[in-house]
Amino acid sequence: AEEAKNPDRDLKIGIVGSMIACVLIYIAVAVAAVGAISYSRFANSPEPLALILRELGQPLAAHYLAISAVIALPTVILAFFYGQSRIFFTMARDGLLPASLAKLSARGTPVRITIFTAAVVAVLAGFIPLGELAALANAGTLAAFTAVSVCMLIMRRRAPDAPRTFRAPMPWVVGGIAVLGCIYLFFSLPAKTQLWFLVWNIGGLGVYFLYARSRAVAG
Repeated sequence: AEEAKNPDRDLKIGIVGSMIACVLIYIAVAVAAVGAISYSRFANSPEPLALILRELGQPLAAHYLAISAVIALPTVILAFFYGQSRIFFTMARDGLLPASLAKLSARGTPVRITIFTAAVVAVLAGFIPLGELAALANAGTLAAFTAVSVCMLIMRRRAPDAPRTFRAPMPWVVGGIAVLGCIYLFFSLPAKTQLWFLVWNIGGLGVYFLYARSRAVAG
């Protein structure tokens, strides 16, 4: 939001537009996959689309798809990496992390927080299996979406007249469904992931109460 030229307009187009495009692409791919072969034959495959193409006698297309995935996945990771670095940047600026991490370089880029984020990601990726890390990230994402939905409803009551450049239609319905949906998906995750999520959040609360709370700008 801070890096967009016109966030009031650009964020709406970016969020809603990308969501609609992704949903349509996912539905089209799913329909094509299920229409090609029985879902039971590729449901447990780590590369279902490539498997389908090989089953249809298209090995070259399967190799092309596999190569495309290798190229595409790092771009997705890079996007998440940039997003996480900006979250850490805001936290540092608000006092929840050392303020020195929020300093910009001579070119106006958050180099310090980017390096800090890279170090955190490298340590996690080096010591935690990818499957468990992905499941833990899913749990964190669901928790974040739940928090956003709850905060949206709370702010409707606490600050009903606050300026809102982006309005959610039927907020109580949308917010309620979002919270219930995220909770349902969270409890569908493996029990081990839920336990690690609890441990991770206890550690985060420890950092907050022992360090960040007394230094927070809002406090």
